Amino acid sequence: MKKKNTYILVLLAMTFCSFNNPQTPVKCPYQDATLPVEKRVADLLSRMNTTEKIRQLDMYSGHEVAHMQGHEAASFADSAKFNIGTEGIGSVHDLYPLTADITNQIQRYALEKTRLGIPILFIEEGLHGYSGLGSTTFPIPLALAGAWDTSLVHQTGRIIATEMRAHGIAMVLGPVLCLPRDPRWGRVEETYGEDPYLAAANGVAMVKGLQGNKLSDHDAVLAEPKHFAVHGIPEAGSNTAPVNIGEREARSSFLYVFEKAVKEGGAMGMMAAYSEIDGIPCVDNSWLMKDVLRKEWGFKGFVLSDLGAIKMSLNNHQVASSPADALAQTITAGLDMQFYDFPHAQFQNAMTIALANKQLALNELNRAVSDVLRVKFMLGLFDNPYLDESLIKKVNHTDESRGVALKAAQEGISLLKNENSLLPLGPNVHSVAVIGPLAVSTYLGGYANTEGKGITIVDALKQRAGTSLDVRYEAGYSADTSAVKQTEELQKAISTVNNADVAIVVLGEDINEVGEGKDRSNLDLNQRQTRLIEAVKKTGKPIVVVLFNGRPLCINWVAKKIPAIVESWFLGDAGGLAIADVLLGKVNPSGKLPMTFPRSTGQLPYYYNHKPTSRHIYVDRDTSVLFPFGHGLSYTTFQYTNLNVIPARITLDGSVNVNIGIKNTGKIEGTEVVQLYIRDVIASVTTPVKSLKGFKRITLKPGESGTVQFKIDNAELMLWNRQMKHVIEPGEFKIMVGSSSEDIRARGSFYVESK
Repeated sequence: MKKKNTYILVLLAMTFCSFNNPQTPVKCPYQDATLPVEKRVADLLSRMNTTEKIRQLDMYSGHEVAHMQGHEAASFADSAKFNIGTEGIGSVHDLYPLTADITNQIQRYALEKTRLGIPILFIEEGLHGYSGLGSTTFPIPLALAGAWDTSLVHQTGRIIATEMRAHGIAMVLGPVLCLPRDPRWGRVEETYGEDPYLAAANGVAMVKGLQGNKLSDHDAVLAEPKHFAVHGIPEAGSNTAPVNIGEREARSSFLYVFEKAVKEGGAMGMMAAYSEIDGIPCVDNSWLMKDVLRKEWGFKGFVLSDLGAIKMSLNNHQVASSPADALAQTITAGLDMQFYDFPHAQFQNAMTIALANKQLALNELNRAVSDVLRVKFMLGLFDNPYLDESLIKKVNHTDESRGVALKAAQEGISLLKNENSLLPLGPNVHSVAVIGPLAVSTYLGGYANTEGKGITIVDALKQRAGTSLDVRYEAGYSADTSAVKQTEELQKAISTVNNADVAIVVLGEDINEVGEGKDRSNLDLNQRQTRLIEAVKKTGKPIVVVLFNGRPLCINWVAKKIPAIVESWFLGDAGGLAIADVLLGKVNPSGKLPMTFPRSTGQLPYYYNHKPTSRHIYVDRDTSVLFPFGHGLSYTTFQYTNLNVIPARITLDGSVNVNIGIKNTGKIEGTEVVQLYIRDVIASVTTPVKSLKGFKRITLKPGESGTVQFKIDNAELMLWNRQMKHVIEPGEFKIMVGSSSEDIRARGSFYVESK
């Protein structure tokens, strides 16, 4: 009887719904903005034919709907009419429209000329700034993590979303929530570092910043954490290589970050990784996408393939026999949309074959289509699909956004070494020699607009110092391979250093050595840079090394021989200015390393929160870290006093408050990042020697004291026990508070009781 009534209601709705008669004011239920999203999704799905459903799971490229001007779309193209057709399409990527009029025109065609009027989801890159021309570019995520400032990350996300949505873009491919335990991997720069707690805190902040108060607002975009999951530890640090890991470790560290992004951040997108876990490609892993993501975490968004990842199941992983088989496996496992995997006609045909052969069940197709439609409704694309075309000029690259970019760059810089207080450059320094080609690099970092440029370190120093400092530049080496040319350039650099008070040598990574698909077999400086810094050292002049890089490097000689080292990473638009501000003392550095610096590639993986039996003991190498996770100096000093852990004993559902006093014992104002670590002393399974569970920034004037307060929630004490249950076990937990993972200034403990 219930089924009969439902059938009658559907017939009545279809009777009163008209697509062709303009005199009929009655809307279909899915067009009624007052109805709940799930009812609108169900109604629309019931009206779609199989072809329309399949096309919602397909992604088109910008050149298929617009006239492209290099990276950007310059105008609407008639080809859009053919490609969108009367049945619609799911999404468009690689469009980067120069104006909102372009996305408005494409969207108008989809809404007005297709049978059901289903809008298009425009998707673009924006890891540290919208990748369209003229946008604000912030520091790379690794540098943002180095600021240990989640409020700043949230603010960054708000600006990225505002600039993207003003162009008509409604979804961003990010943030990257992989934990890069092997810095040989080229994509380290895209992450928030090696620690799950720090990465999760920044990930949640970025997701909330991107998605705003409401997805349908015109300053919000749908966030899509990636790469799901455990993509940051590929075998040998080689991108897309297999991942070999047990479920307990995956859940304890790698999945923890994504869970936070979904449960606390409310992420409505997810990207499945290229790689395999324990023999199963992530795009085919129903345990990941259905059991964990949807059932355990309650995820209601949609899952996108990484570019070509489904096709890899056919061509690389070889777990599928045909495109139909590959698509049936991935949709059944919980994936929703392809990413340029198969040409459109082949995709349509393969999906049709999979349905006809019962490889793909109709209910799985309907589930995937519903996931895509749901986010389109939530984004307001059906109800408010067009953007105010004047918004771009109002929100793009504003003074405010540039100010945030500068602040983020300043906070992300870490002072690694500063013997005899060489930095900041004092009034006795009248001339500096800036050496190294990277000192004139305008590189913004990976996944930024390729035509965008930052201010160079040389230009920034000249701008910030004015007439008070004579700044002279020499490269010291170039791409020219002739021995004569290399000798001439080195001699010119040495001559410039000899005539300066201080040498600033910029070392690190060329853009051809870092980024996606640019994995490295070793992390040493290249031979030209090594030759350069050794020659400059022989001059006897005071030297500051500035690192310009996207991953930790093995810089043993530099760390031992050079008195001052500044880690800058790639800092986006305002990077050069931020570095100049730190060198000149206009800003007191406060950044802390979000990753461990190893001494050699042979030590890898080397991360601070390792297990007790993870030994790095070799007969041919000092086995300690070069610079530990959380390390970063200041131009002032801080004293830690009066650690209080209250209460000393808690029940299984209790929480602990940790307070510690911090005093600025130096002569200038400074900001300290206070870090709290715990150790589960005895457990049923092995646990890390220490785990970050809190951090706070505190700014103090000379002689000023303050108190930093932490609350350790019981959820942060949980582990996955031998029965793979997420529980809190009674026992002692040690507390360690300090300035880095190794510079622990105060210790305490508390106990969890069973009753």
